[in-house]
Amino acid sequence: MFATFTAPSFGPVHSRPSSGRPCRCGTHHDQDDDVLGSPLDPDTYDYEAAVLWNAHAGPLWRRFSTYLRREVAKRAGLSQRRFREHARVSFAKVAEYQKRGAVHFHAVIRIDGPSGGDTPPPTWATAELLTDAIRSATTKVRVDGPTIDGRAHTFTFGRQLDVRTIRSADFNDGQELTERAVAAYIAKYATKGAETATGALDRPLKFAAELAQLDISDHARRLIRTAWFLGARKDLEHLRLRAWAHMLGFRGHFSTKSRRYSTTLGALRDARAEWRRAQATTSEISEAPNTTLVLAHWVYAGTGLTDAETWLAETIAPAPGTEGEPTHA
Repeated sequence: MFATFTAPSFGPVHSRPSSGRPCRCGTHHDQDDDVLGSPLDPDTYDYEAAVLWNAHAGPLWRRFSTYLRREVAKRAGLSQRRFREHARVSFAKVAEYQKRGAVHFHAVIRIDGPSGGDTPPPTWATAELLTDAIRSATTKVRVDGPTIDGRAHTFTFGRQLDVRTIRSADFNDGQELTERAVAAYIAKYATKGAETATGALDRPLKFAAELAQLDISDHARRLIRTAWFLGARKDLEHLRLRAWAHMLGFRGHFSTKSRRYSTTLGALRDARAEWRRAQATTSEISEAPNTTLVLAHWVYAGTGLTDAETWLAETIAPAPGTEGEPTHA
């Protein structure tokens, strides 16, 4: 199955309804409109919950994967221990930022035989059973978050859940979707960061003062500022929100898979290394006698100040001609 899990609502935002109706603001937004994903009313938008949801999205997925195995086993009439003897639930997922800056997940989920993808699934493992188990696990899973100023946070997935069978004609205007097409579809999200979806940052912040000099949207700026100031709380130190403020609080992996979903990253690295060695050997054999081989390497020298750091340095530097003057308290 190919499933998309979204975040809950933190307040109404500018959007392009699939029904063709105008946005709640009364405008038909173009797909490249900069206001898409920004709140209709920024003063009532729940920025605190939005940042904290991103920070807890990873643990929420991990708990969902546990609930899903339980739901599949229950529908198969098996205990958790006996289920492992008959089948295995495997997945590969990627995280993507929506325009509003909330993370959601795209996942390929399947039921394999007990040894993983190299063994066929049992006869009871149908698309209908897996779909029902995914929907049930999604509604049940939740993660308790922190209590801030008397407000307790609990995190769940949003109500928008899309589950489709791979190889159906529902994906691409009636065209059948193969596993290779799904892999290509979700792989592109692994390279998308917060900066591509919300116009935020591609690097960590060093000072909150940098925000004043950055060319980003007001919505992204408020999300980053919220993460930065929440990160100053002692009771939230474990979330490392300041280190991940540029990612709007999300600190999970953008691409994960269950252990036996497919090949391992180590095996892929070994295959690439072997291919390079074979290419190098072939190249040496085919080289002409007059070929000149030039070897070179790059060395990292360092990084200068960013625009924001330059601005901050200039504001605290003494005015020209005053370096020797005494400083008064």
